[in-house]
Amino acid sequence: MDIDALRSFLAFIDTGSFTRAAKQTFRTQSAISMQMKKLEQELDKYLFQREGRQLVLTHEGQQLASYARRLLSLHDEAVSSLKSNTDTQPLLIGCPDDYAETLLPHLVFLIREQLGPVQIHVTCASSVRLRQLMDKGELDAAMLTRHPDSEEGHFLMHDQGVWYGTSQSDLLHRRPLPIALFQADCKFHAAALDGLMKQEISFDLISCSSSATAQRGMVRAGLAIGAMARSSMAPDLRVLIADWLPSLPNIDIVLALASRSQSRLTAQYAKSISHGFQRNPPVIPCDSQPMDKPHGITMMKTAIKCE
Repeated sequence: MDIDALRSFLAFIDTGSFTRAAKQTFRTQSAISMQMKKLEQELDKYLFQREGRQLVLTHEGQQLASYARRLLSLHDEAVSSLKSNTDTQPLLIGCPDDYAETLLPHLVFLIREQLGPVQIHVTCASSVRLRQLMDKGELDAAMLTRHPDSEEGHFLMHDQGVWYGTSQSDLLHRRPLPIALFQADCKFHAAALDGLMKQEISFDLISCSSSATAQRGMVRAGLAIGAMARSSMAPDLRVLIADWLPSLPNIDIVLALASRSQSRLTAQYAKSISHGFQRNPPVIPCDSQPMDKPHGITMMKTAIKCE
């Protein structure tokens, strides 16, 4: 079987889209379709079937996916091991800004434990943007946030969104409720605003930023409460607990590899890093601060502008 066709096949499985698979493999969608047809002809089996409007794997497709991952892992390992020891190309890694202080150092430690003294260039951006950069071939890999029911990437850890503030904060008693959030492509952004509106809690969106440092700065200054992943919490901040605060979604954090990357970070290494991350997860120091339910809540229209 053609290695490139198997790579395209797995790119579709990992991204759930022939459009993104085509981008990651630097091919057209028609070329991807032709590769899939040739695989089906070679195996004399259907690999895909329609379920409503979705294209899913057949039983034979699921079997091939298992073999394809092993074949590509062995292929990439062979290529990597035969490369010159003088290869000094840096590893291009993406990371959401909110994980840069807490999770990224642990990931870098595990990568260097596997690959040796490789130089790592880090790009901080949202998970949506990092996927786009991998599709363009501008990143070798990225730490991403995914939905818990997704199969994207190599699993690192579960996490949950939390509301947080300073231990001296009385902001939960203010109306409108002052909040600071990430930009609209963050999963916690929509959950926070939708939840507050459904509960008819007035709010004032003080700031909307792609920077975790900016959000924490607003919170530390006493201007707002924030919403981010528990693993992104800083030791001087506290999780705020109140039964009326909207719940924020659970997420998975994964290490995803770009399909066409020629870096030394192969799927086999990523699997080892995944196991290491789960065996020895980073310690996230943060406390919880219970809060009383305020009275007299009314809904007010709030102007929101995120740039």
